[in-house]
Amino acid sequence: MQLVFASNNPNKIKEIQLLLPDTIQILSLEDIGCFEDIPETATTIEGNAILKADYVTQKYGYNCFADDTGLEVMVLNGEPGVYSARYAGEQKNADDNMDKLLSNLKDQSNRAAQFKTVIALNLNGKQTLFTGIIKGAIIKEKIGTNGFGYDPIFMANGYDKTFAELTLEEKSVISHRGLAVKKLVEFLR
Repeated sequence: MQLVFASNNPNKIKEIQLLLPDTIQILSLEDIGCFEDIPETATTIEGNAILKADYVTQKYGYNCFADDTGLEVMVLNGEPGVYSARYAGEQKNADDNMDKLLSNLKDQSNRAAQFKTVIALNLNGKQTLFTGIIKGAIIKEKIGTNGFGYDPIFMANGYDKTFAELTLEEKSVISHRGLAVKKLVEFLR
């Protein structure tokens, strides 16, 4: 089975391919000739996943899935949430985003946060959503060099390492994206 994953993020593509059985081959947006920026104008994580999946299905005619992920910090009323990638501006710079978040939390003792991924699957004319959430906390400084995004400042509950200190394999087992992809795989089976 071939499925388009509506992403050009090589880190996400690698992470997802690792979680899928060999019987499912992932095509990237580049593989199908989609080079335009797909609009992510929804006000929710679910909404952006749906927008991206629908765009590919309607414009290119492929069965596909898209994800959107946000980091939600409880004391900041769920910020950065749907704006996680561009929290510190349109340049979408991970270090700038982490610096802004750490600055916004500098006087806070409650650092509870969660990563949330929603996958929208368009398959044979039907749409299904899958959600994965991992709870944890934002630590006070960046630690680790693996992963991407907010991984160096996020530590999952029950772990003593940030996501950026885990290997891709270790992170995939427990991560928000891993949990959502597991539900997707069970559905596809």
